[in-house]
Amino acid sequence: MSELTTVARPYAKAAFDYAVENKAVSQWQDMLVFAGEVAKNDEMRKLLSSAMAADKLAELFINICGEQIDLAGQNLVKVLAQNGRLKALPDIAVLFSEYKSEFDKEVDVEVTSAVKLTKKQQSDISASLETRLARKVKLNCNVDAAIVAGVIIKAGDTVIDGSVRSKLNRLSDALQS
Repeated sequence: MSELTTVARPYAKAAFDYAVENKAVSQWQDMLVFAGEVAKNDEMRKLLSSAMAADKLAELFINICGEQIDLAGQNLVKVLAQNGRLKALPDIAVLFSEYKSEFDKEVDVEVTSAVKLTKKQQSDISASLETRLARKVKLNCNVDAAIVAGVIIKAGDTVIDGSVRSKLNRLSDALQS
């Protein structure tokens, strides 16, 4: 885990709690994603690492973001600048999105298969996972011929490996021991 992620966590949680309280979760997510992209810009990263005064840095950052961030978002930028944490904005945006997914009871699922899955297969996998995980599922399907056949499903910390490659590896290990 990166140091910036650790630094970003309390800010992301505070922003998320504020957004929920004010029924503006989607708006805050958009603001944080935009501000995070601004903070990732090479020129901005140089400025964030410079010895510029916090209030000047916050003012510059807010001017660059323009109307993309509201007054509350501007206050967050000012606090981050005062604490030397503007570099953490991309991580704050990522953590905020995770909190939003948890709040919305959604989960992103990576499905890797040997061949392209049909719409029916995707809907069957999605329905099965929604039942198992008790969440709305967003499938991200990838193709990797190296798994030979079957699928590998990753949903957060849960991994379901139904690939033939994995089964062959386990059989090989069993035969060698």
